[in-house]
Amino acid sequence: MNTDQTMKQKEQKIFHLSKTDYGKRLDQVLALLLPEYSRSRLQQWIKKGHILVDGQQCKPKTKVMGNETLIVTIEEEQQGEWQAENIPLDIIFEDDTLLLINKPVGLVVHPAVGNHSGTLLNALLYHCPELINVPRAGIVHRLDKDTSGLLVVAKTLKAHTYLVKQLQKRAFDREYEAIVMGEMIGGGTVDEAIGRHPVHRVKMAVMKNPANGKEAITHYRIKQRYRSYTRLQVKLETGRTHQIRVHLAYLSFPIVGDQVYAGRLRLPPNCTPELTQFLNNYKHQALHARKLGLKHPKTKQWLEWSVPVPEDMKQLQQLLMAYTEQSH
Repeated sequence: MNTDQTMKQKEQKIFHLSKTDYGKRLDQVLALLLPEYSRSRLQQWIKKGHILVDGQQCKPKTKVMGNETLIVTIEEEQQGEWQAENIPLDIIFEDDTLLLINKPVGLVVHPAVGNHSGTLLNALLYHCPELINVPRAGIVHRLDKDTSGLLVVAKTLKAHTYLVKQLQKRAFDREYEAIVMGEMIGGGTVDEAIGRHPVHRVKMAVMKNPANGKEAITHYRIKQRYRSYTRLQVKLETGRTHQIRVHLAYLSFPIVGDQVYAGRLRLPPNCTPELTQFLNNYKHQALHARKLGLKHPKTKQWLEWSVPVPEDMKQLQQLLMAYTEQSH
């Protein structure tokens, strides 16, 4: 990566405090003046001397008198040592604030143990080098490696803070499509806390004691019925790791192809040769983030995007339809 691409971007702001600020902590005052930045980032800037009170460096808990001048140097700094990689991206939307990606199956979102390169984050840094200055290269939420679909990326620090807050307020509209094993009778809601599986540490699980997990709410409704299978529309209210996969498996309707939660492959009765062959080779969950809606960080306008399911999931639907029609 070129040095000029990772240069620190600086912007200076000056604030004059009033008598109404008397007695407040410096970090509290700044949180009101600069709500687009997180409290932890503002505290970091105070400690680094990027925020001066009447020309002096202070501590976050310093009480202000109410007539001072604050000089704030907003500095976007490199957030990690990640490498840019030329990996193709399916970009659905882009402006100076946002980037919408249609993530394919098999692409890991963020580098971790065992996946130091070849991730969406590496691809983003190649496409937009200034993302090195934004936490997690602007990635606001994740999709599992073998889940496809829409992901939003913030291109600026302000946009990242705004979108993270929106996500925490559950203001995103996230809709998925899934194909599950078994014939569902009707839609519903799963409101069951999710936590790390007590034995299998790579798995998540519904917690018998909700205090051991995090609140997780999934809404689902039937989109199409097949013989031995069901196609669902799923909406997330919360966004826990593996949430849809865990909740549907908990209902005893695991997602087709899920290598972690569906158990070994069970073929339906009188399965067609074409469907048998397809299911034997289908090694990822039939789960796709189809629709994403959010408020634009800059314009505050509500925006929505949707992308069709990938080709192999389309093929699965066709084979299930043929199998169902053959059975009647």
